[in-house]
Amino acid sequence: MFEVAPAGGGSLSGSDHAFAPLAVRMRPRSLDELVGQAQLRAPGSPLRQLIEGDQSLSLLLWGPPGTGKTTIAAIVSQQTQRRFVEVSAVSAGVKEVRAAIDGARAELVATGRETVLFVDEVHRFSKAQQDALLPGVENRWVTLVAATTENPFFSVISPLLSRSLLLRLESLTDDDVRGVLARALADERGLAGEFTVDDDALDHLVRLAGGDARRSLTYLEAATGAAAARGSAVVDLETAETAVDQAAVRYDRQGDQHYDVTSAFIKSIRGSDADAAMHYLARMIEAGEDPRFIARRLVILASEDVGLADPTALTTAVAAAQAVQLIGMPEAGLNLAHAVIALAVAPKSNAVTTALAAATADVRAGKIGPVPAHLRDAHYSGAKKLGHGKTYKYSHDEPYGIAEQQYAPDAVLDAEYYRPTALGAEAAIKERWERVRRMVRGRR
Repeated sequence: MFEVAPAGGGSLSGSDHAFAPLAVRMRPRSLDELVGQAQLRAPGSPLRQLIEGDQSLSLLLWGPPGTGKTTIAAIVSQQTQRRFVEVSAVSAGVKEVRAAIDGARAELVATGRETVLFVDEVHRFSKAQQDALLPGVENRWVTLVAATTENPFFSVISPLLSRSLLLRLESLTDDDVRGVLARALADERGLAGEFTVDDDALDHLVRLAGGDARRSLTYLEAATGAAAARGSAVVDLETAETAVDQAAVRYDRQGDQHYDVTSAFIKSIRGSDADAAMHYLARMIEAGEDPRFIARRLVILASEDVGLADPTALTTAVAAAQAVQLIGMPEAGLNLAHAVIALAVAPKSNAVTTALAAATADVRAGKIGPVPAHLRDAHYSGAKKLGHGKTYKYSHDEPYGIAEQQYAPDAVLDAEYYRPTALGAEAAIKERWERVRRMVRGRR
């Protein structure tokens, strides 16, 4: 569930031998070797102070795949000569997290040596698992380095977030990726000058990498391997195209392709292409993806992209998620396929999503205001003296069961968050809601 790697190993598992993947062999060993992320490498930056000043401070690294999150964790360990422990957020539970922290505490007491605890994909940890990290962070038994591709303000618990330095990483530019490839071609740890890449082939690799250094090195390794198989030391455009196509077909559920295939899966359902959605579902199932992860994504999509255009969409998705728990794979694949097709062919509306986003934006902007007096709790002693509930109109006593009165605070009195579409079942909801809204606000 977790592994310990030597501080100076050059990679998280010490796998920097000649047969390790090119991306592992070329992992930067210092901040100066890190490509991109100039804001993090600048003199006096918090990250540089942490490493060069050998401070005990936990980090939360947020950014897209292949931007250096794992690399930064390794650098923190190597340059500060701390013991390195990696916990998998995919497979570890509370027991494994506590064991890692207990081990770090014992090491600190016995030898005085501190431990860097690296948690990749920390957003996959439950609240209980994240809570288990807090004692180690609060008591500084570990220097936590947690990495996430998702917004930590939504996926990481507040106590952990407040105790960590949040560093945001940006996608690499094309020039950054080109520099990564050039270094790999020349460096002794990489291809040691044994291959050259034509300019158009290099441009192709850079373009397909999409700002992801790890992906660019994977593609370069595939291209040079294809060239070597043909007895050539030159990678031309045709070789690069063929090799990258073959490499891109592979789906690694814990690597970059996890994000690409998941993204294509969701976008295919949103785009109402049931055939494409089924293709990506099959790829995920065949790759051994956790069916609970697939089910969770479908439940989210049912509200995010279908909403009230088909009120049964959420019910279908939740039923599929429950079926996965009750039945298990491989039979539950049928339940997932059922839900995927139902969601793909359903009419689409993101009105629920935009309503929540708009309301949240107003709240965060400070548009809150007091609750109108007539809506306040009037059940406790003394409430009536304060005017609570005095002029409240009971909806069931009004014509059509709708009372004309103010519900929202003054700050958002005229806000119109929910804007239903005219698609699917939401067309009828739109007509009724617009009529009800006018009645409630006295705009008959």
